[in-house]
Amino acid sequence: MNRFVYLFLTSILFLASCGIKRSDRINEKGPYVADMDAIREEGKIVAVVDYNSINYFIYRGEPMGYQFDMLKEFAAHLGIDLDILVENDLNKSFELLNSGSCDLIAFNLTVTQKRKQLVNFSIPISQTRQVLVQRKPEDWRKIPLHEFEKRMIRNQLDLAGKTIYVQKNSSFSQRLYNLAEEIGDTIYIIEVKEEAEQLVKLVAQGEIDYTVCDENVARVNRTYYPMLDIETAVSFPQNLAWAVRKEGSDRLLANLNQWLKDYRYSAGFNMIYNKYFKNQKSKQIIESDFYVLNSGKVSPWDDYLRELSDTLGWDWLLLASMIYQESRFVPDAHSWAGAFGLMQLMPNTAKQYGINRNSTPLENIEAGVKFIQWLGEVFEDKISDEDEKTKFILGAYNVGLGHILDARRLARKYNQDPDNWDIIAEKLILKSNPEYYHDPVVRYGYCRGEEPVNYVREILDRYEHYKNIIYKDQVISER
Repeated sequence: MNRFVYLFLTSILFLASCGIKRSDRINEKGPYVADMDAIREEGKIVAVVDYNSINYFIYRGEPMGYQFDMLKEFAAHLGIDLDILVENDLNKSFELLNSGSCDLIAFNLTVTQKRKQLVNFSIPISQTRQVLVQRKPEDWRKIPLHEFEKRMIRNQLDLAGKTIYVQKNSSFSQRLYNLAEEIGDTIYIIEVKEEAEQLVKLVAQGEIDYTVCDENVARVNRTYYPMLDIETAVSFPQNLAWAVRKEGSDRLLANLNQWLKDYRYSAGFNMIYNKYFKNQKSKQIIESDFYVLNSGKVSPWDDYLRELSDTLGWDWLLLASMIYQESRFVPDAHSWAGAFGLMQLMPNTAKQYGINRNSTPLENIEAGVKFIQWLGEVFEDKISDEDEKTKFILGAYNVGLGHILDARRLARKYNQDPDNWDIIAEKLILKSNPEYYHDPVVRYGYCRGEEPVNYVREILDRYEHYKNIIYKDQVISER
């Protein structure tokens, strides 16, 4: 067995052996507190993020975001998996952290003395200042600069008597209360459930006159809404950081700070920061039909996927994740092996279901779904657990049914459970080794096993991200 295969198998077996479940963390004895040893034993770190056009979102089927990309880097540094919880309510995020439901909060959290009583902050990741977001005059392109400046609020004293909307329990509301005290006058502060980007949009649309948010977020949003003015600061520079629990997270915080100490000055961090805060294509992303936060769409074929997924008994988002994995939603995609279309069907399989390269995207999806149905029938009486069965179907779709059956035979030979996908994943990887693909029970020979293992894992991971955004957005919109 070569070193790569050994290392890959070690990680698979390690993850499969993890016995702690995040759902077990809260019990009658109080919150489960996980520091680094427990996190490594579980094989994953759980972070809560807020979803918006910067931190975490879906664009053209792919999960993206400033916080999300950094979290992936940190999890990779630790050599463990990443789980995401989505929550835009700051108070609920603190509750999730302190209840043990997650290990860290990855927001653009402003470090304040009040918050230091609730959590421990990492070393600063970046700095910003809070700015007033206001609309420019309608004729702002035509008037002289001195006239423009006269119409805008530039002196904080002029905020007296103004009504400003901010996110509830945010550092923005606290800053405005302090500012009202400093100027010795009344600022009407309206705290609402909407988060900063939503309030910025309301200012742009003329629904409200003012809000306050971090300058880096404001500058990104000004690329979408050029009628906004964000030049009036209402705070000094402030540190932004991640947060962990005050009790029982000392080693996690030490690991995080040690990583951040170098990472925040690295080319990798600069690339991520520039991608989300300085990218000129940000407006193009936001205006896309397939920017989920605006459109609610993952792909052009969402309605059809909803209909066809019912015939499989699948969530339509799982089918969407699979199609993204196959073709990135590109209807005329072709592979070097001859697979084609959204479902990347091989010519012989396509012929069996009555389609060819000239078939429509919808016909290609329908043929792929029929193939998935057939695979489901193969495993119907073999695997009772529906989640496990889905993994077998996905694996067989990718690598072929024969290799999956080979892996099951190997599992039986070594007295292991042939209905457990983690065991089958191990055996698929072993099938790249002559000792195993020449085994008498193996009928389909060599298999590049890491490909179907990664295929299944990536589809299911992306499916979780789709659910995070699509279903969470539906819940929040109903509040």
